[in-house]
Amino acid sequence: MDSQTDNVKPTAKKSLRGFAAMDPQRQREIASLGGRAAHQSGHAHEFTSEEARAAGKKRHARAAGATDSPSA
Repeated sequence: MDSQTDNVKPTAKKSLRGFAAMDPQRQREIASLGGRAAHQSGHAHEFTSEEARAAGKKRHARAAGATDSPSA
């Protein structure tokens, strides 16, 4: 017998609870209400085109730096 398989416990499927147990359509409805409330109260952030451009440059610079480094 293989000693590695002797210690393996069968994984029990967890039952979904709360938000995760809801119908996906109902989840979207609730999330939409939260987004609308954030915009109405002024707490939601909307990127300007300049902010989005700067974020994209940072992201692409980081990705380019990661691919240029030699792998050991």
